[in-house]
Amino acid sequence: MSHADDHEGTRRDFLYYATAGAGAVTAGAAAWPLVNQMNPSADVLALASIRVDVSGVEPGTQLTVKWLGKPVFIRHRTGAEIQEAAEQDAELAADPLIDTNARNANLADAAALATDANRTMPSPEGEAPGAWIVQMGVCTHLGCVPLGDGAGEYKGWFCPCHGSHYDLSGRIRKGPAPENLPIPPAVWADDSTIKLG
Repeated sequence: MSHADDHEGTRRDFLYYATAGAGAVTAGAAAWPLVNQMNPSADVLALASIRVDVSGVEPGTQLTVKWLGKPVFIRHRTGAEIQEAAEQDAELAADPLIDTNARNANLADAAALATDANRTMPSPEGEAPGAWIVQMGVCTHLGCVPLGDGAGEYKGWFCPCHGSHYDLSGRIRKGPAPENLPIPPAVWADDSTIKLG
């Protein structure tokens, strides 16, 4: 093999690598807009987290807000409702839950039990523990919106479409729904504002 042949092979190898590199950069530049368009739009990102003023929600009333296209129930429970929810907890030995999972996105333990304490929000200063419950307002059976304000046999929420009864903690107690009403990520931004998401 002559020195000229060795030189020719090196030049050929360089041209192959340079062409392949340029092709890879071009393919990446062409694919980036296709991949980037799959990211959520600005309006969706803006709704990923909302703040809800609950200063006007009196004990015994419920506020329904829309978050990520779904209703969210924010209930300010009375002392009597908190007491009754504790009694419903005590009855669980005789009347076990259909779904024992708390389904609370705010708990570190994904398998936490569905006690009333694991399904309510920490109360702001001056409020009784368990005074606030925030949960998705979508029946876990077929996606209907349950009725609130003490509806159903367990005085919580009732889905009239197929007869799912939820108790004061949003736990499914009777009917075809397989799971408790899920609790979204929610924290107190201040004493009168709940941040969802």
